[in-house]
Amino acid sequence: MKPMHLFLAGAAAVFMISGPVHAETQKWTAEAANTWYAGQRWLVGSNYLNTSAINQLEMWQADTFNPEEIDRELGYAESIGMNTMRVFLHDQLWQQDPEGFKKRIDIFLNLAKKHNIKPMLVLFDSCWDPYPHLGLQPAPIPGVHNSGWVQSPGAIGLREDNTENLKAYVTGIVSHFAKDDRILAWDIWNEPDNRDGQTADWTVAGKTGVRDGGRSDQAVKVANVERLLPQAFAWARSADPSQPLTSGVWVTSNDWSPNGKKSKTEEIQLNESDIISFHSYEWPEGLEKRIQMLQPYGRPLILTEYMARGHGSTFDSSLPLGRKYNVAMINWGFVLGKSQTNMPWDSWQRPYTKNPPTLWFHDIFYADGTPYRKAETDQIRTLTAEAAATFKTKSRKAKP
Repeated sequence: MKPMHLFLAGAAAVFMISGPVHAETQKWTAEAANTWYAGQRWLVGSNYLNTSAINQLEMWQADTFNPEEIDRELGYAESIGMNTMRVFLHDQLWQQDPEGFKKRIDIFLNLAKKHNIKPMLVLFDSCWDPYPHLGLQPAPIPGVHNSGWVQSPGAIGLREDNTENLKAYVTGIVSHFAKDDRILAWDIWNEPDNRDGQTADWTVAGKTGVRDGGRSDQAVKVANVERLLPQAFAWARSADPSQPLTSGVWVTSNDWSPNGKKSKTEEIQLNESDIISFHSYEWPEGLEKRIQMLQPYGRPLILTEYMARGHGSTFDSSLPLGRKYNVAMINWGFVLGKSQTNMPWDSWQRPYTKNPPTLWFHDIFYADGTPYRKAETDQIRTLTAEAAATFKTKSRKAKP
């Protein structure tokens, strides 16, 4: 989820039929992670936000939670063979009503299971508006990409005096669902050191978002992230989850290989992750290079963001590479809605109000389930069906 800016001491793990069991707070071994991954069909899905929600808060708050819409839209995913979705949570929802939030997550997980989908749940996110607030969310800014998305925890929530609240959120959510086989994995933090928007003051479409305590300073933000990210992994591990943990590297200018020059945030992400996740909105040559860069870690690879048609990242070029290298593929954008992610990234600087772009940037379906490009959904359906048949054959042969 990029704005205009263009991302190992293991511990022993024992496997039982139901999945990995490992010591508290310890990272999975590569062997444990690969055994887990071998038990998954090739994972293909989208980052999911329902049509009527402008952000994570509107998706999950009691007044705007829409299970009927979610049920319908997950049906679109199932129809093309998708078997996972990446879904963002928010710490303020926990602080507001932990029991209600858990109940709504449970409803969502039941709907996902109904459609044979195991979602990856994202706990924190450093993208877009750094000043989230509960309650009524803003209307979309016409012609602007993802104009209402909010960070979790945001500039104020990152402060050291809020650490215990963040710990309560992570331990509360993860411990409640720690053994839940409806969940694929936990994404601890999305793009942790990303900037807030066009500037450190969070500017969108000419409107500056300096409020609720002043500027969101990038240096302060990164320092807080470096302090909190290892703790967030440790908090999640303290619940001894049966699902793997990850946080995806995303800055396309860096070398993610084991001996490459990486930022401190990237070092934390790669050192702490049970499974390696990453983002790439690049042409296929760039994506393949990223995959090869990460293979030496010897862990499963999940591409948790890709597919920006106007930027050279497409289904027809990316999905075959994922299949070739056995990389799980989760694209950005699923159904056209209030997030308006069919608009390009540059709409933050130049809103597309008079002449909407002919080429959608993200997203797969219209709200009624009509594909934006039938050739894309046909390709996804064909590749996922082939992968499902291969997995079924392998599973049958593996049985004694």
